[in-house]
Amino acid sequence: MPPRAEPDETRHGVALHHLDDALFDGAGATKRDLVDHVEAFGDRLLPALAGRPLTVVRVRPGQRPFVQKNAPASAPSWLRVQEVWSPASRRTVRYPVVEHVRDLVWLAGQRAVELPPTVLDGEGRVTHLVLDLDPPEGAAVGAVVHAARLVRAALDAAGLDAAVKTSGAKGLHVVVPVRDVEPGDAAAATRALAARAERLDPDAATTAFVVADRGGRVYLDPTRAGGATLACVWSPRARPGTPVGVPVAWDALDDVVPGTPTVRTAASVVGDGDPWRAALPAPQAVPAGLVAEGHDLPPPRVAAMHEGRRRAREAGRS
Repeated sequence: MPPRAEPDETRHGVALHHLDDALFDGAGATKRDLVDHVEAFGDRLLPALAGRPLTVVRVRPGQRPFVQKNAPASAPSWLRVQEVWSPASRRTVRYPVVEHVRDLVWLAGQRAVELPPTVLDGEGRVTHLVLDLDPPEGAAVGAVVHAARLVRAALDAAGLDAAVKTSGAKGLHVVVPVRDVEPGDAAAATRALAARAERLDPDAATTAFVVADRGGRVYLDPTRAGGATLACVWSPRARPGTPVGVPVAWDALDDVVPGTPTVRTAASVVGDGDPWRAALPAPQAVPAGLVAEGHDLPPPRVAAMHEGRRRAREAGRS
């Protein structure tokens, strides 16, 4: 095998190649832009990623984005890897764990655009509840902003505080730091919060798992619990323009512009501060009543399955 060409640059000890190539089709950015971004936001990305098993979304020009869980055999020896048994696939997954800026730079060199860690820390503890607000296709940004305010009202009633960020796509993420809660109870509490927010304005928000049942409403997705992943704050997204998920102050939601900032503009827009760290409340205890309420609600996928069976039975009788 012929030797690999000399790198364009070496940063943090990482040899980087093809930096001026397009990141992916429609990215509006190069691989260099991605490396510059993770380097500029390294000190702000690390608190969201450190110690957490990381799934990445990689992209290549002319190909669709793909999810990668296992660290490749070619990963550098200094990249920490955590082995986690996956009951679903019945195999051990070797997740990369980001601890240093050089880890981020190496991942960027692999065109790992999205950085979605689990919502559990490396010890399997729940650190936050998340409601992922997914507006329907073509909805105005005001629809998802209204849904976020419904969620905040439900949180206020439960005595909980939260921070909000853009998803980097068209939605919003409401994040509630918590402590001393088991994964099953965290999932139940999140279902209860979604249901409470839906009841505040069922014409605007829904917990319906099946897209066809949402009726043009914003979906309050409570499934980011347990081993689920979520694109972290400051993570780019593998979407046209390569937008970046950023914090939003609750009183500035009306100013949200979907798709901004991008991997090329985030550093200049945000500056050197860390508004996410400032916005996140301290970890909170989850009210027992909220957990109990959630355990009485079926998980969305299970509810959708039962509803599908009910409809099939009715169709069979007609």
